[in-house]
Amino acid sequence: MDHKGIDLPDWSTARLHAISIVGRILAEEPERIAVDEDWLLEVSNSTGLILFRLDFHVTASPAVRRDKLKKEIF
Repeated sequence: MDHKGIDLPDWSTARLHAISIVGRILAEEPERIAVDEDWLLEVSNSTGLILFRLDFHVTASPAVRRDKLKKEIF
């Protein structure tokens, strides 16, 4: 959580900034996005009103789940 924040001129600029932050996290720390866990980034104004959020969810396909189950059994 970023308690300090950054002042940006409008929500469109904030959206682009948030997307670039997420891109950096995905590139530099991909392990932060776990399979079957929700991960999100909320952007709010100075009063705490949430302007938008970016949601991420990695879902394993049934083929991957079957393969994992086979490895755990044997």
